[in-house]
Amino acid sequence: PGEERASASDVVLANRLRTAIELLNPSVPESAREEAFRKVLHASAPSLIQTNRACHKLLVEGVTVEIPREGGGVRGEQVRLVDFDEPERNDFVVVNQLGIVQGNRSRRPDVVVFVNGLPLAVIELKNAADEDATIWSAFRQLETYREQIPSLFHFNEVLVVSDGLEARLGSLSAGKE
Repeated sequence: PGEERASASDVVLANRLRTAIELLNPSVPESAREEAFRKVLHASAPSLIQTNRACHKLLVEGVTVEIPREGGGVRGEQVRLVDFDEPERNDFVVVNQLGIVQGNRSRRPDVVVFVNGLPLAVIELKNAADEDATIWSAFRQLETYREQIPSLFHFNEVLVVSDGLEARLGSLSAGKE
């Protein structure tokens, strides 16, 4: 996937996203698909949690685009990002140690799961042989990533932490419990 990104700061695999939008929305004109693509790449809100909620809505409901009508005017259309009815039509990529640079920070989450080019899951793993490695140190590591590489979490649907013996999963807004 490093070759699939224009820079190490990119967290969306843009070509995979564009391909998925085309595959899942063949009846939507190309210009509207491109509009949906741009809206996804530039989705933002005042806070990370608000951005995550807005992006979740795009995943579940689709991206609203305007399509010109033949006699004038426009109609709204929803462009799907994920095929929930036929999951095998989606593109899944799991990346180990994906390097991400944002600001002056460089981080490498252990595992990032992409669906149609969007990073939907982040997994932080600790070594079970290390007595100091716990699920809570993995949780703290995810908190650091949230602070230092926030765009990785715009489309996040699940976070997983494990120390090799125990595991926990939760959403972006979940606390330690």
